[in-house]
Amino acid sequence: MVLLAAAVCNRSGKVIISRQFVEMTRSRIEGLLAAFPKLMGTGKQHTFVETESVRYVYQPLEKLYVLLITTKASNILEDLETLRLFAKVLPEYCRNMEETDIVDQAFSLIFAFDEIVALGYRENVNLAQIRTFTEMDSHEEKVFQAVRQTQEKEAKDQMKKKAKEIQQRNREMQKSGRNPGFTSGGGFGSGTYKNETVPVIDSGSNVDSTKPAYSKPSSKPSTGPSRALKLGSKKKDVDTFVGQLQSEGERVTDSSKPLNAPITKTIMPTANQESVHLVVEEKISLTAGRDGGLQNMEIHGMLKLKINDEKSSKVKVMITHNDNKGIQLQTHPNIDKKLFTQSSVISLKNPEKPFPVGQDIGVLKWRFQTQDENNMPLSINCWPNENGEVNIEYELEQDNMELEDVQINIPCPSGAGAPVVNECDGDHQYDSHKKTLYWRLPFIDASNKTGSMEFTIKGHPEDFFPISVSFVSKRSYCDIIVNEVQQIDSGAPEKFSSEIVFFVEKYEIV
Repeated sequence: MVLLAAAVCNRSGKVIISRQFVEMTRSRIEGLLAAFPKLMGTGKQHTFVETESVRYVYQPLEKLYVLLITTKASNILEDLETLRLFAKVLPEYCRNMEETDIVDQAFSLIFAFDEIVALGYRENVNLAQIRTFTEMDSHEEKVFQAVRQTQEKEAKDQMKKKAKEIQQRNREMQKSGRNPGFTSGGGFGSGTYKNETVPVIDSGSNVDSTKPAYSKPSSKPSTGPSRALKLGSKKKDVDTFVGQLQSEGERVTDSSKPLNAPITKTIMPTANQESVHLVVEEKISLTAGRDGGLQNMEIHGMLKLKINDEKSSKVKVMITHNDNKGIQLQTHPNIDKKLFTQSSVISLKNPEKPFPVGQDIGVLKWRFQTQDENNMPLSINCWPNENGEVNIEYELEQDNMELEDVQINIPCPSGAGAPVVNECDGDHQYDSHKKTLYWRLPFIDASNKTGSMEFTIKGHPEDFFPISVSFVSKRSYCDIIVNEVQQIDSGAPEKFSSEIVFFVEKYEIV
């Protein structure tokens, strides 16, 4: 089947949302949707209607219609099956099935529609898979928000505490006969008292909160202007909070960054994209045992193609993949599978048809699953002793890989205080709230394939698991590389840009 568009309408035929899956002009899709209410007959039992060029397949759903627009050559049975899947998706996001609910959940519904149909062809997915694919839950975002709220709460508490101290000091000065200034908070009062002077405090500098708020008079009083303490200064609040954390034994390097937040790599599109841009994206999900052995490892990858110039829309892509692991490769239904199998060339089945312009299109996907621990990118060994000594080490198992922003998260027992780190390759940081020790290494490759950390803390061996790992890499684990892009008509090489990103979805030692 070739599905042109999907839409949700009300009973009068007004279109609430619409999503087209093939390239067409705005006037054409608007014309097709506007013609639907006029074609619907009254009292008819069937739920499809045909014109000279297209077929409308629709299903009543309470006060709404779910509508699919397909070509007349499509299989009506497949159309109805796809329509039922669309009808099942709507109640997942809209409980009351009202027009306002559809508008509120428009983006979520469009994302779900895109999981059902790609380039006009039905994907082999069910409702549970669609729900999984559209959930964009970010653990890193939750951690960042929690730390941000803690920072703001602590900063406000410190600000209130400081204001009370200043008010108390001013009352004591009034009792002793000294002038506290024009304002009780000291925000805009004179910088000079009868016998004492207020030190000049810059709200943008680091201030030691243990110093007294006023100092002894100097032999020569200052005649220049001075700036008193400004309550509510954002920089001062954060620095005060950081100072408190440091006094609790935590290591804080930059107060402008979220404290103890896990290192994350934001995948940003390449700024200077050529007329043809390709992205190799891979993610790993791994679970290994603490005593050795790999329970499961899965790699899911996809090659995405984006045409930025309509003149370059008729192209073919040559790739290489040195498969010595048993990787399962699958091309998009519109791609010539026989040509790819024979010569590793990605091209449309119909060479006269261009690729859509301005869209990220998945043209090839692959999967690799294994329980062979020799295929692990990075192995972690943790040796906790009963006497409180913990040794943990990493080893790069694939010498051709280069891992960046590596972070190993080791849980620590509650009530034992902060761990004492004796030796460490890289950097470390302890989060007293989450009871987690973060071990960070900016780069791991064949030149520094092993490293270790040793720390001391009271606890049982099982307290230090599960250990989680995160990293990113600019090298493909499955060794999928784009070599060349050519024009189909002339065979001339086409300029292209490419990027590779390999990242962690789940990586745990349990």
